[in-house]
Amino acid sequence: MTETGRHVGILGTGSYLPEKVLTNADLERMVDTTDEWITTRTGIKERRIAADDETASDMGAAAARNALANASIGPDSIDMIIVATITPDNYFPSTACLLQHKLGISDVPSFDLSAACSGFIYGVSVAKQFIRSGHAEHVLVVASEKLSAITDWSDRSTCILFGDGAGAAVLGPVDNGGILGEHLGSDGSGGDLLYCRATASRVNGPHGVSPVAVNTLQMQGNVLFKHAVRLMTDAALTVIKPLGIKTDDIKLIIPHQANIRILNAVGKKLGIDAETQLYLNLEKRGNMSAASTAIALAEAVEEGRVEKGDIILLDAFGGGLTWGAMVIQW
Repeated sequence: MTETGRHVGILGTGSYLPEKVLTNADLERMVDTTDEWITTRTGIKERRIAADDETASDMGAAAARNALANASIGPDSIDMIIVATITPDNYFPSTACLLQHKLGISDVPSFDLSAACSGFIYGVSVAKQFIRSGHAEHVLVVASEKLSAITDWSDRSTCILFGDGAGAAVLGPVDNGGILGEHLGSDGSGGDLLYCRATASRVNGPHGVSPVAVNTLQMQGNVLFKHAVRLMTDAALTVIKPLGIKTDDIKLIIPHQANIRILNAVGKKLGIDAETQLYLNLEKRGNMSAASTAIALAEAVEEGRVEKGDIILLDAFGGGLTWGAMVIQW
């Protein structure tokens, strides 16, 4: 879907990572695995783990404060809050409402959005519609995940992948550029490939103690791999072609940090220069579901990898199945 009319862009980004670092060496002492096995298959060396009493709203609020500061916008200028998460503090009230209170914001619509790893792109797309229509001027989009709370720490095929953290973006009108187009999709027939029956992360056990089986993430990795490569590639091509953009025009592709093999395969299918065009923080962050793309974007901006006028592509795939790609001119 391409856009005309009022330009909407990202005015500021921010991120937050918990202090605790869980390395592959730590995992070697927890399950039957090795650093070499994890690294060669996933590209991950370490990931962050939230404190037992640290919630998605806590992490999201910290990332939001950083994004507001980066955008030079006060909390009182925010007209709406969207939180993308699959690990909410509670079933209800929403994590967005709790985060709103922690930021000292009141009287604005706030709600959660569940689209797994595609959640940040979904959230930015929704925010854009409200700003374009004139129903909001500034929208705060936060992606925050405490995946450690729904991980089976005895399952070596999944516990090596996931980490915790939060990313945020402030959206508003811009003079030109901004979000040029996006493509979102879903296929519920693949819902049993990646799921968790219960996800209220606030009430699950401390890190290292797996919740009961019904509360842990379940994944069919081999099947998901094929879907991820195909759908992330298709989503990227679907959004750039109507815009007349070629992959060579893209300064940086910021994908969901799922697995190095998936990302390398997508890069190869798109024909990009992975060394210069593909942004990766997977090695030190792991897979943080919705927060992955948001944090990677914030870190890329902080590192100076994204500058005014650059064309960037966000690309994600996750449980649902869901997927999404978005082109932004910074």
